[in-house]
Amino acid sequence: MPIEDRHPSIARDPCALRHEPAALWQFDCGNRIAAFALVRLQRRNDGESVDKSTVSGILVALSGIGLGLMLDGGRLTQVLQPTAALIVFGGTLGAVLVQFPLRILLQAAKQLKDVFWDKEPAPDALVENLLRYAFKARREGLLSLDSELAKIEDPFLKESLMLAIDGVSAADLRKMMELQIDYRGEKDERIPKVFESAAGYSPTIGIIGAVLGLIQVMQHLQDIDAVGRGVAVAFVATIYGVAAANLVFLPCAGKLKIRIRERQVIQEMTLEAVLAILEGVNPRALELQLVSYLPARPKRSLTKLASTAKAAAQ
Repeated sequence: MPIEDRHPSIARDPCALRHEPAALWQFDCGNRIAAFALVRLQRRNDGESVDKSTVSGILVALSGIGLGLMLDGGRLTQVLQPTAALIVFGGTLGAVLVQFPLRILLQAAKQLKDVFWDKEPAPDALVENLLRYAFKARREGLLSLDSELAKIEDPFLKESLMLAIDGVSAADLRKMMELQIDYRGEKDERIPKVFESAAGYSPTIGIIGAVLGLIQVMQHLQDIDAVGRGVAVAFVATIYGVAAANLVFLPCAGKLKIRIRERQVIQEMTLEAVLAILEGVNPRALELQLVSYLPARPKRSLTKLASTAKAAAQ
């Protein structure tokens, strides 16, 4: 049973465990906050989960760099320089703002969640629904699908099916929806470019930060010890710039490109299915057509998927 079902007060207040029995409020505040975070994670939308590859990749990268630093005799505090971070990230943000309009930058920040949260496109459920529509349209006619429109949440599928029911020809429907796919794809392509641009700027801004640090060091050449420490600190900005580009910005851009392509494939599959329904293609033939869009799986599971859709249409 989920923790919020057993203790509803936790879902409202991370420190509400103090109101629960003694065995619960003995947790420290860290455990309470962890339990609160767990509740929030459990309440994510269906089909949405933490992207394990992103989280594990960040942990592996940071662990490898940190361990290598300590094995070489260094300390993590040596690379924790707020001034260098301000120069690199502030300068990079400013450069990106100059290149892109603010609305695109805000869209990129909003889409950043797709890097850490894996929204499963659930192609199986979509294929099952499409096959159900095909069986129903073949048995009762295309107009019978009008009652299904109110239940459809996917706006692309809903609009495609609505146009088909309204009598739009297959050629016009294909042209209209492909134009929509291309337009959406063009808009989505701007998002990864924001992070790719940031990856290009941050190493250069890091060099600027290092040079600024060296300028300050050169003003104190009379103290050799201070010069040595100052040079080490100055190069932290370079580390921040290179690390941000190769550990954050470029990987985020690559992951967002994958997410965008996954959505495009689902829309292409949806369009082909709606066109097949409009043209009266046999549902069995449609099933074979949609299989190419699904991950490889045993033939038995595909047959079961079609049988489920046919039974639901009856």
